[in-house]
Amino acid sequence: MLDLRFVRENTDAVAEALRKRGSSLDLAPFRELDARRREILVEMESLKKLRNDVSREIGRIVKSGGEASAPREEMRKVGERVAQLEREAQEAQERLQAFLGEIPNVPDPAVPEGRSSEDNPVLRTWGERPAFDFEPKAHWDIGAALGILDFERAAKIAGSRFAVYFGHGAALERALLQFMLDLHVREHGYLEVLPPFLVNARALFGTGQLPKFEADLFRVEPGGYYLVPTAEVPVTNLHAGEILDGERLPLAYCAYTPCFRSEAGSYGKDVRGLIRQHQFNKVELVRFSRPEDSSAELERLTSHAEEVLRRLGLPYRVVELCTADLGFSAMRTFDLEVWLPGQNLYREISSCSNFGDFQARRAAIRCRTGRGAKAELVHTLNGSGLAIGRTVVAVLENCQRADGRVVVPEALRPYLNGLELLEPRV
Repeated sequence: MLDLRFVRENTDAVAEALRKRGSSLDLAPFRELDARRREILVEMESLKKLRNDVSREIGRIVKSGGEASAPREEMRKVGERVAQLEREAQEAQERLQAFLGEIPNVPDPAVPEGRSSEDNPVLRTWGERPAFDFEPKAHWDIGAALGILDFERAAKIAGSRFAVYFGHGAALERALLQFMLDLHVREHGYLEVLPPFLVNARALFGTGQLPKFEADLFRVEPGGYYLVPTAEVPVTNLHAGEILDGERLPLAYCAYTPCFRSEAGSYGKDVRGLIRQHQFNKVELVRFSRPEDSSAELERLTSHAEEVLRRLGLPYRVVELCTADLGFSAMRTFDLEVWLPGQNLYREISSCSNFGDFQARRAAIRCRTGRGAKAELVHTLNGSGLAIGRTVVAVLENCQRADGRVVVPEALRPYLNGLELLEPRV
């Protein structure tokens, strides 16, 4: 969430940021509501001063034995008007806060301007795309032939956009999960967290999923809980309402969670395979930083996600999201896109973002550096380290062989009892 004073004093700059994002949000209602609120406060303060002055006059009249019924009646009416104005001021404040909750973050000045994902610049590439002497298959065909992925039985159980993993498929998913957690904990210095998989609306507001993206969430009744769309939500909110020790920043957490998304608005997109599922597993990286360090922290977090792909030998590229492609809460984002030869394209496998103080303001997360120092909002960052289902896709498609078997990346073999090849399930 943006600061109220910042939006008030920089309305034109915020409007320009909205234009660059391609947002149609009109700030005119904000200007009108904010102006009306200030009018109310001016009138309210004037009436309170009048009430104090007249109250002192009434005291003098009563002390001198005079008649004070008229000024008392006047003050009763003033009191009623003040009470009405207080209600109006509270309502205006709530409406302002609600409006602020709809305004996306202001892009970092370094973010390239663009109109769509087509304008995202490629920053770097890594690895050689595999060269096959046969026509590479897509993962849904590979998985079906190996007997490790079954979408039809998943549809029978739950519906479309679900998958059942069998045998080495399930083991591969589990191996990737453990490999990622071990790498981030042992070598990158993250503290592993296992959070709840259900969260409340307050936590979703804190990270920016509510109110704007409610249609993308699965709500659970009774209780009004939501299934987590990503571990970003529970892990970021670990420190909601807290003042952190600035000397101990950055704090770095990694967490595995299943993720649940309704995929509202994605009808007809990626209907086959594991790319766009209602339920998928992910390892998330979350960092809390001092404001002056967050740009460097974004580079560090991105490198940690990249290292997963490097260890697995999967070719990828890093792109920077342009202004129009940024997520609602992000001020800057680097996407990792892995090469998928079976589909002949690069596909996002991790999105690493710096949110500045946007989420911290919504969740009231601050830090204080040094005794007597003023508390300030922290900067929050997160990224997938990685999306596990999409990593399964990348392994199957990049490591496939002409005979239908799939070579297991060396980094995963210790997690699969030394297994070197995925072979058809008997």
